[in-house]
Amino acid sequence: VDCAKKLFKTGGLGSLYRGWEATLLRDVPGSIAYFGVNAALKEKFAGADGRVSSLGILTAGGVAGMMNWAVAIPPDVLKSRYQTAPEGTYKGIIDVYRKLMVEEGPRALFKGIGPAMVRAFPANAACFFGVDIASRFLENLGI
Repeated sequence: VDCAKKLFKTGGLGSLYRGWEATLLRDVPGSIAYFGVNAALKEKFAGADGRVSSLGILTAGGVAGMMNWAVAIPPDVLKSRYQTAPEGTYKGIIDVYRKLMVEEGPRALFKGIGPAMVRAFPANAACFFGVDIASRFLENLGI
């Protein structure tokens, strides 16, 4: 609450939503990659009965998480820089991109990709595995 009050005091209501465009630029294509890759791999790993093994679910989820971040890192870098910069540093996301290209070059768009990938596989493998377990449990309950 204190953070929101300070943001509102220094930048008005708009400061609470600063960077929402970059969030969409990150989340829409990232989610398409995430759920699309997971679904495609589960379909590929499915047996004749249509069931996917635990290893298949873990693999599909882990790879999906990695694909999400492969797509999402560049807009995430832009979003983070925009949201954490002092008020008035940038005019918008396009300005962040232009300055980043001039000052640091295209490689800067991929800062943090290593740790994101290391975290993405196990975190998303576990996430999709948990969803599968919960879905089977609810299915067995008839829900």
